[in-house]
Amino acid sequence: MSDHDEGPDPAHRRPPGVSDTTVEALGALSKALETTERARGHLYSFHQLTGTADFELDRAVELLRAAGHGAWAEKVQRDILGRNVIPGHWTFQVVEAYDATYYEPFKSLEAAARQELADGRNHLYEARLKEERRTGGHPDHTALPEPPAAP
Repeated sequence: MSDHDEGPDPAHRRPPGVSDTTVEALGALSKALETTERARGHLYSFHQLTGTADFELDRAVELLRAAGHGAWAEKVQRDILGRNVIPGHWTFQVVEAYDATYYEPFKSLEAAARQELADGRNHLYEARLKEERRTGGHPDHTALPEPPAAP
């Protein structure tokens, strides 16, 4: 058995005294944060898509005018172009409020819990799952990456 088949690596080994339940709890907390990361990505998609739509309205206004529909061009420009998405907010402000109110406190809390309860180690739950599920000695189930080749 080679060294890269013994694992997990030190950064993913459970510190002494950390229970299975603590590892599972930290895994659940991290999974919730990962889901929040995905939600935040969708919020950025909302931000960028809404901004893109707003700029596309410039073309709609131009074409409505060119087609002789000046009143409609004015209505689109006045009522929709540059409009707040919620009272007083453009999308960048929604993103900033989400980050300050929810995302950053959640991210800080998760990191503090890992620091206090598991010496700051990340992915202990996943590392445990990997050890339970891999086939020892199989070349595609190694615990660690191959060390870099010597020059």
